[in-house]
Amino acid sequence: MTRYLVTGGCGFIGSNFVRLLLRRDPRAEVVNLDALTYAGNPENLADLASESRYQFVRGNVEEPAAVRRALEGGADAVVHFAAESHVDRSLEDPAPFVRTNVLGTQVLLTECRRAGVGRFLLVSTDEVYGSLGPDGAFRETDPIQPSSPYSASKAAADLLTRAAFVSFGAPVLLVRCSNNYGPYQFPEKLIPFFLTRLFEDKPVPLYGDGQNVRDWLHVEDCCEGILRVLEAGRLGEVYNLGGGNERSNLQITRTLLSLLGKPESLITFVKDRPGHDRRYALDGTKAAGELGWRPRLGFDDGLARTVDWYRANEEWWKRILRGEYRSTHQASEHP
Repeated sequence: MTRYLVTGGCGFIGSNFVRLLLRRDPRAEVVNLDALTYAGNPENLADLASESRYQFVRGNVEEPAAVRRALEGGADAVVHFAAESHVDRSLEDPAPFVRTNVLGTQVLLTECRRAGVGRFLLVSTDEVYGSLGPDGAFRETDPIQPSSPYSASKAAADLLTRAAFVSFGAPVLLVRCSNNYGPYQFPEKLIPFFLTRLFEDKPVPLYGDGQNVRDWLHVEDCCEGILRVLEAGRLGEVYNLGGGNERSNLQITRTLLSLLGKPESLITFVKDRPGHDRRYALDGTKAAGELGWRPRLGFDDGLARTVDWYRANEEWWKRILRGEYRSTHQASEHP
């Protein structure tokens, strides 16, 4: 039996990862520590309510008592997703990002060391590298040069994790992922935000000229990569998980319009946000060479499946847009 603590398991990638763990190993037990802030949706894992191998603990990672409560039964491995993650919100108020992403990571590292956790994996982002020129891709050895309060807070978490390895010999691993997409993504991010608007024939706002480029990775491939790093990665190392699917925001928008049969007149260009990185791309050579991980789902197929999921789960995203999902935050913890 393997016992996992997953932080932020009610979020987008976290909820997909919890499902992967329980599906992959019939003897796995998962404790999910989540504060249920605005993007933490317990409905993402509502189908696990009767699963005896799954336990939900409500609490903030920056609160030592909450982390200790989640670690009461011990943990063979901790996978740390919990984070404030929206760039626009970090520009409005950086403070929650510092509390959760920086202080939360430090508290979690400290409590995991005290509890003797076997492996600790921090899920980070390609945004810590900053903006990339028109050519090449970021490697794990490249310097981190964050551009927003969000990416700066994630970079600080990366450095704290490395420091725990160097200073204390903590059994840490670090994954930097490119832009994820797929089911259960909170509809403030580009693809679900645009989808939910286009379903209702509303205009979609593109920052600047729409030529900012991102590398897209389906969440199922990302979760497979995270698990592979957790199981076989070298302690103290960073692994990039890139999708190899670079698209400009304008290309993404036009593809969505095509898939939904909507006119390009729904595109509205708006003033660019401050510090908007022009391009991200990750070199996945290390993960492929050491761990044999490569994304399996092609972008066109993955995006079509994502469109189908949001179309089939209209009530899920409409409850979020109406704010009704937050009423489930009051639900009691699953024993």
